[in-house]
Amino acid sequence: MSSNSIGILGGTFNPIHNQHVRLAKSAYEQLALSKVMLMPSGVSYLKKDMDVLPADKRYEMCNLAAEEEPFLEVSDIEIRRTGNTYTCDTIRELLEADPHSTYYFIIGADTLFMLDKWREPGYIFGHCVIAVAARKGDADHSETGLIHKIREYESRYNAAIRIIDISISDLSSSMIREMAGNGKDIRPYVPEKVAEYIIKNGLYR
Repeated sequence: MSSNSIGILGGTFNPIHNQHVRLAKSAYEQLALSKVMLMPSGVSYLKKDMDVLPADKRYEMCNLAAEEEPFLEVSDIEIRRTGNTYTCDTIRELLEADPHSTYYFIIGADTLFMLDKWREPGYIFGHCVIAVAARKGDADHSETGLIHKIREYESRYNAAIRIIDISISDLSSSMIREMAGNGKDIRPYVPEKVAEYIIKNGLYR
């Protein structure tokens, strides 16, 4: 059986926005992936105190975004899991179901710098390729610092890490929540069907 290269883009997606889609598309094109799975998080041990929409609403918004992009799929693997969501468990479950595929875990540079603090980092590095978005003009994470961290992980964990080039954007889910809460137009910042869903259901108001 031939191996597929599948991207995993996880997140709270509260809500999903255009920068998420751009990152997924950049990974898909630059790494020649078969597809990218959007994976809304369940109970994140890192964001317990956040005011996060119920999983079904975030999952539906991801599905609406994926309808506009043929390379995207949506996975409910993490929102189906009870208790805290850990990336190592997600990768383990994916590989048990499909051991012939290669998974690319797509993250931002900020996440790369803290990945060794996650649960079972050795398992994560050993069972998937890390695809890190190196945002041009990112003052917080210089190219030199990023390369140094990559070399550290390669030496320490025998990690396979690939860089995705993507232009910098200040767009964030918190910004969109605030705009929606104030009745401002969010259509330029989220996929069209997602904007319609947020407005129709009065989310973040």
